Amino acid sequence: MKKLLSITLTLAILLLVGCAPKDPAILKVFVRSSTNQLVYGAKVIIIGDQQSNPPTLEYVDTAYTNSSGFTTFEMDDYFNVSGPDNTTGYFDILVKSNTKEATGYTRCRIHTTSVETIYLPN
Repeated sequence: MKKLLSITLTLAILLLVGCAPKDPAILKVFVRSSTNQLVYGAKVIIIGDQQSNPPTLEYVDTAYTNSSGFTTFEMDDYFNVSGPDNTTGYFDILVKSNTKEATGYTRCRIHTTSVETIYLPN
């Protein structure tokens, strides 16, 4: 009886550990003015860098910064398509706000939150 209870508990623990949810892959981009103020409503475009090593798959997404001056991109869709061996993606970042534009570059990893800050010029 003790052996059966021990086996049951062991299996239950293995199932709980094996089914633990994985953290999502998120890319968070802050946009700041040249005076370091957070910018609301800036258009942020991310583009997969196919020239990176390892190459990033073709990918483009667009979002706008919120009232706190940042936007987030859910990257799980990218990593689901890229396959289990591809755990890192490299992305060019383009930011447009009114007449100002800026660029950046970032690396995003599976199951992590990557954060990048882009500064607009004067």
